[in-house]
Amino acid sequence: MFKAILIDKQDGAQSVRLAELDEGQLPEAPVSVRVEYSTLNYKDGLAITGKSPVVRKFPMVPGIDFAGVVETSASDAWRAGDRVLLNGWGVGEGHWGGLAQKARVNPAWLQRLPERFSAQQAMAIGTAGYTAALCVEALVKQGLTPDRGEVLVTGASGGVGSVAISLLARAGFNIVASTGKASEGDYLKSLGARQVMDRNELSQPGKPLQKERWAAVVDSVGSHTLANACAQTRYRGLVAACGLAQGMDFPASVAPFILRGVSLLGIDSVMAPRELREPAWNRLARDLEPAALDRIEKLIGLGEVVAAAQDIVAGKVRGRIVVDVNR
Repeated sequence: MFKAILIDKQDGAQSVRLAELDEGQLPEAPVSVRVEYSTLNYKDGLAITGKSPVVRKFPMVPGIDFAGVVETSASDAWRAGDRVLLNGWGVGEGHWGGLAQKARVNPAWLQRLPERFSAQQAMAIGTAGYTAALCVEALVKQGLTPDRGEVLVTGASGGVGSVAISLLARAGFNIVASTGKASEGDYLKSLGARQVMDRNELSQPGKPLQKERWAAVVDSVGSHTLANACAQTRYRGLVAACGLAQGMDFPASVAPFILRGVSLLGIDSVMAPRELREPAWNRLARDLEPAALDRIEKLIGLGEVVAAAQDIVAGKVRGRIVVDVNR
């Protein structure tokens, strides 16, 4: 028997509870993992609260991340005792995920836990931090260097934003953090932001082409924020878009792209191939300071997940929520 957060739906009504399940209820897959830590991401919050149709079949164990130890494997890729992590691949959406003490998954979805990180630290990074690393990798591959100018990070106090600031600061970039939480200014500067701006400067409808400011942008917000960020990006600047906290819409024009040569880079973390995942995790292992993880992380137990999901969807969470599934 093991504990898990279980989402079910009957007669159109969704229910969520901390359940006691039998291992025989786990989905069929070649590798079984004893989960040590998981996380609560914004997508998990949407799934648990039912605010968005994230879950594609019921019943479902949410949790798009986990880190733990392989217990049994019918695959040559993994052996019992291997320390592994998983980000994305549709777990917690179409396949039972990580907010549980046990998981059974496809071996191709697993990665070896970097030696530098404990399971808890890896989940303090989680999909949010790994997505931030994918953004930074994409910008750097496109030729972004610190001498090009300021880099804007939107949704700065969230998980993606917090890790993006830490990684960019380590690489020497001049970062401007956009946040709706004025009280988080000291926190964001402690991560490496040089300036903090109110998100209201970007979140309202704006002109299709505005004064040039940003050499690059990491955006996890979408909607008007992304549109204004693009409108303010400098000639041949770069915008990495990876989220939709404000909305899925993109009320913009083609002007920044055809008049300034701005590049909009779409960042997908769920189905990203191994050749993108490994460099991202290598950057995290090389550049992310353990002290930054201490500032970013909040640790909760499995029984606290449902309440925390309400908070993350309401925008009340700073940094990363790590879930000790055995607490």
